[in-house]
Amino acid sequence: MKRVLIVAPHFPPSNLAAVHRTRLFAQHLPTFGWEPIVLTVHHDYYEEKLDWNLAKLVPEDLRVEQVKAMHVPPIRVVGDIGVRGFRQMLRRTLQLIDEEQIDFLYIPIPSFYAAMLGPIVHRLRGTPYGIDYIDPWVHEWPGGDKLFSRHWMSDRLAYVLEPMAVKHASLITGVAKGYYEDVFDRNPHLRETAVTASMPYGGEAEDHRRAHDLGAPLYVFDEEPEAFQFLYAGALLPLAFEPLHRVFRAIADNRAMFENVRFHFVGTGTSPNDPEGYNVRPVAEQYGLWDTIVTEHPARISYLDVLTHLDAVDAVFILGSTEPHYTPSKVYQGVLSEKPIFAILHEASTACAVLRSTGAGKVISFDGENELDKIERAFVPTFTEFQAFATDFDPTQVDQAQFEKYSARSVTRILAEALDEALERNRSVKSLTG
Repeated sequence: MKRVLIVAPHFPPSNLAAVHRTRLFAQHLPTFGWEPIVLTVHHDYYEEKLDWNLAKLVPEDLRVEQVKAMHVPPIRVVGDIGVRGFRQMLRRTLQLIDEEQIDFLYIPIPSFYAAMLGPIVHRLRGTPYGIDYIDPWVHEWPGGDKLFSRHWMSDRLAYVLEPMAVKHASLITGVAKGYYEDVFDRNPHLRETAVTASMPYGGEAEDHRRAHDLGAPLYVFDEEPEAFQFLYAGALLPLAFEPLHRVFRAIADNRAMFENVRFHFVGTGTSPNDPEGYNVRPVAEQYGLWDTIVTEHPARISYLDVLTHLDAVDAVFILGSTEPHYTPSKVYQGVLSEKPIFAILHEASTACAVLRSTGAGKVISFDGENELDKIERAFVPTFTEFQAFATDFDPTQVDQAQFEKYSARSVTRILAEALDEALERNRSVKSLTG
């Protein structure tokens, strides 16, 4: 059994979406010959609301090492957990390598700054390492053009730090190829030295069974037997606002056919913990849809609560971004909830293939900013098709053989095979160089 140390500054009971990637990898890696150790920052140093029910999903036999970090100061200058816990994570990583057999170091990002552990550990101990792109690091975020703003500073740092972080990486992975393809354009030597693999988040059926067993109550919205209810759960990306406008304009122009339809947006606010940080509400009010056809619960709710609310609605609504790489993990939750899915996605998003190959829903695909008008034109006719599809929807007819490719176990197999290849390649290089 080979051993991989996964350095993930956030881990359950953190309720951030990225913790599920590490949790599910760690759950299934032993099946494929890798014993995981998770190194994380102690939850006392997290800023977000804790979710202790989520902690119950962590395998009981998983070894989790926790370190301290700097607390967030009264005036929040440095909040990133990868910065606040960097020194402690580095010290514990080196201790583990010195005291035990650690075959590989694997770092999911964000936190982007945690990726700097890779080259430091490689230089000091020679341990091969890989970086997993849950989000792109070098990226033009909205607001990044404002000189000396937080986004501007982050963008500048990304251009400086990413080449240093990936220089000696043996493995580069991501949620989809689009998350890391530009890394190789900026660092072409990696094409010869690094193994690559793309793994979506993947769905875990056991999570849905656990949510059902907990029987948590509904609190975001009420059941309306006479209405057809959709749920969109998760962050609303900055480049999803233009598609959102097109959707709401199409609904407003055909309001009569949507009078008994509800679109509930949950966790879409400006901040995970701000109950008043509305993002969707201002757009809905602009088109006269607020609190009749559209509702929003801005603050994030727990993962298991999301699954409970999925059980209560009639369908899942997914709104993508104008960025081609964006692959929403809520697609897999939607399929496993056994509810029909209505999605609007960039045609390059791998989520389109998931829905079409499994027959789990209907998709309006568009080519980024070039085809935003297509969303508006296609929304009503596609929604009409979806109504008929949802009326006759039978979850047992979803192609499970196709969906199995996107299960947490299957995507972890991809990671394990990539780890095997990266480790073997690293050993071969060492033997050749003496």
